[in-house]
Amino acid sequence: MSETRSPHPFAVAGMVLGMGVLTTVALWGQAGRPTWGLDVAIAVMSLAAALAQLWWPVHGALAATLLAAFSPVATPAATAGALQVAQRRRLPVAAAVTAVGMAAHLVQGLWRPNSGISLSWWWLLICAAYGALLGWGALARSRRALLTSLRERADRAEAEQGRRIAEARMAERRRLAREMHDVLAHRLSLVATHAGALEYRPDSSPDRLATAAGVVRTGVHQALEELRQVITLLREQDDDPDGAGPLPGLADLPDLIADARRAGQSVRLREEVADTAALPPAASRTAYRVVQEGLTNARKHAPGQPVDVLLRGAPGTPLLIEIRNPPPPAEAVPLAPGSGLGLVGLTERVRLAGGQLDHQGTAAEFRLQARLPWPA
Repeated sequence: MSETRSPHPFAVAGMVLGMGVLTTVALWGQAGRPTWGLDVAIAVMSLAAALAQLWWPVHGALAATLLAAFSPVATPAATAGALQVAQRRRLPVAAAVTAVGMAAHLVQGLWRPNSGISLSWWWLLICAAYGALLGWGALARSRRALLTSLRERADRAEAEQGRRIAEARMAERRRLAREMHDVLAHRLSLVATHAGALEYRPDSSPDRLATAAGVVRTGVHQALEELRQVITLLREQDDDPDGAGPLPGLADLPDLIADARRAGQSVRLREEVADTAALPPAASRTAYRVVQEGLTNARKHAPGQPVDVLLRGAPGTPLLIEIRNPPPPAEAVPLAPGSGLGLVGLTERVRLAGGQLDHQGTAAEFRLQARLPWPA
């Protein structure tokens, strides 16, 4: 893995200053020798090679290493290049540059031997220095790669956490929308029924008008109360009994049917359920919502038509919920416009409960059928 980042200005300044000092010291030790002119020229070229290592570490290191074979003044640039390659390139490339550097300094020791130390010891020190530079650079590169990997992993984990939070919020909003639709659509359709009676029968007796107005007022109050309960329930933990009380289930079905009949809807209920208390709570709530949505749809789209509700099931067999109603007369006007989202949300609710929802409209009737699992 190569790094092509531009060098920092402080890195450039540090490299120039360090190489300049080391080259000056090396030239001072070579002063007075016949090769001093060659050393000056090599010093200038090695300084340029050291600067090139900041952008092109391999090429700059090889250039300085080649110069180090002819003069010791290029040794600082060559060793610095080996360290740069070890830090910024893969280990095989760094090892190859290190081997070239060792060979170049062996040539230097043979051509211009050091009088203060034997060639073998000098060569051993060169090999130890290059080995230390290779290990140091490889360690620094591994540490930098590890830090980069940990930083990327932390960024991914943070992004994943953000995504999960966003998905949880979206799921909560969808659930809230379904609950609001199920509760309010049913209650407000009852209100619309009585309001329609007030509109189309203004000649009714004062007692009838007062009764219908009272039902409208009560229905609106109940709709607001149920909206408050839905919002409260969705904000509470499932195991927190405080607040608005439990969600409705099949045990509350008689009240639902009674409300529909008081609104003037003809509902025939046939219940063939062995034991409603044995039904899982989630399935019981879903079954209640299916019946509620079926009655609401029939009241909105086929006002005045009778509705047949069938519940059949037992532990170990699916719970069948079937709602049928004839289509409205051709001249009938729907009680309230439909959004088209009720059955979509209901289908999703039934699917999440592990069941299946079907609906079909023909010239003879509209049928809504749901099947919910009932474990034995």
